Amino acid sequence: MSARCSFVMLRRRQLMLSRLSLLTVCVLLLLSLKNSYITEFPPPPAALDDTQKFHKYNISCSDIYDMDPGEVGKSLIIRRTQVVEDKDEGLVNLTSNCSLFIKSRGYDDVCVSEEERDFPLAYSLVVHKSAWMVERLLKVLYSPANIYCIHYDQKSSPEFISAIEGLARCLPNVFIASKRESVYYASISRLKADLNCLSDLLGSEVKWKYVINLCGQDFPLRSNAELVSELKKLNGNNMLESCRPSEQKKKRFTFHHELREAIFEYKKLPVKTEQVKTPPPHGIEVFTGNAYFVLSRDFVVHMDSSVVVKDFLAWSEDTYSPDEHFWATLVRLPGVPGEVPRSQPDITDLMSKTRLVKWHYLEEKLYPPCSGKHIRSVCIFGAAELHWLLNYGHWFANKFDTKVDPIVIQCLEEKLEEKQKSFSTSCKGSPTTMLIAN
Repeated sequence: MSARCSFVMLRRRQLMLSRLSLLTVCVLLLLSLKNSYITEFPPPPAALDDTQKFHKYNISCSDIYDMDPGEVGKSLIIRRTQVVEDKDEGLVNLTSNCSLFIKSRGYDDVCVSEEERDFPLAYSLVVHKSAWMVERLLKVLYSPANIYCIHYDQKSSPEFISAIEGLARCLPNVFIASKRESVYYASISRLKADLNCLSDLLGSEVKWKYVINLCGQDFPLRSNAELVSELKKLNGNNMLESCRPSEQKKKRFTFHHELREAIFEYKKLPVKTEQVKTPPPHGIEVFTGNAYFVLSRDFVVHMDSSVVVKDFLAWSEDTYSPDEHFWATLVRLPGVPGEVPRSQPDITDLMSKTRLVKWHYLEEKLYPPCSGKHIRSVCIFGAAELHWLLNYGHWFANKFDTKVDPIVIQCLEEKLEEKQKSFSTSCKGSPTTMLIAN
């Protein structure tokens, strides 16, 4: 009897060991599968190259673009487990040595066609945080033929300001706005920031053809060469949203607003009062749109010297989000360069190629669902939208955030660099180096 019990106990032990072995194999297989799915973790900071100060992730952007389910799934795992915040101090350190910065980031090897040289562009960048995101935006757009004005918020951190000033110090066609505002959400200060840059850009020696304004969470969907080609087709016209306002939006500019303290992230907000405003000066009919524009040089020159525009700006001081009616109205004024007649139908955000924004309440009606994250009903784009973004037809998109999905930004950089090189077949030499030498 005892021998039989010993045999049974031995069999049970062997079975238990067998199950443990099987469990161990399963765990190892799962680990192996995970490691094959994420082939490599980002190296620790100590292992990074001295000149590589923001993280790049091991991903196939071609497969992401082709909507390969395995690679898109891999991007989701990276998003949840491997995102590392890039510090402003890294850019401060790198721009302390301009030669190293220029070489390590490839500003000395920018491919530029003759068409781009003959059609310089200007940019107004109104930014307040995430210095590396600003630099990456600038790098994708960069051409030595262009001119770039950066307006940083006076409330920005010292590290951010130092990083942005480092960019301007190292790149001769990048400069800081001569007058800077403390920018508050939906107030006149946001509009004035762009106006400050436009004034400086008009004084530049670069005779740019068009000016485009951007914020720190924008990213281009077209290379510089493609943008030049598209802008030439405008033939002097402007590109921006301009619609007749809804009754709700009319309240933004028919009542006086006061800038008051806010208890959350914005710190101050324009608050509607019961005081009714006087009608707009010069019988102007107000149209609404968004803060973003593509404007011809002739239009900006006209605007800079127009008494009507100056009066309209002064009238807009106490309105809510004046940048969302200022530009949309100006393009409708009779006689302005590139005028859009008041009788012409609305130009919506989907008709204007200026900026692609995905609103939560329109998803699955006008465009596919957000694969990133929603903030105040706006989609922060994810990697699964790469193909859609590049093929929808717009020139820029908003919003992007490396803390939400760094893969979509990395892949946009890669795809746009490929487009620039394929588009600009007549590149010559190393123009950025020559520009710096002069």
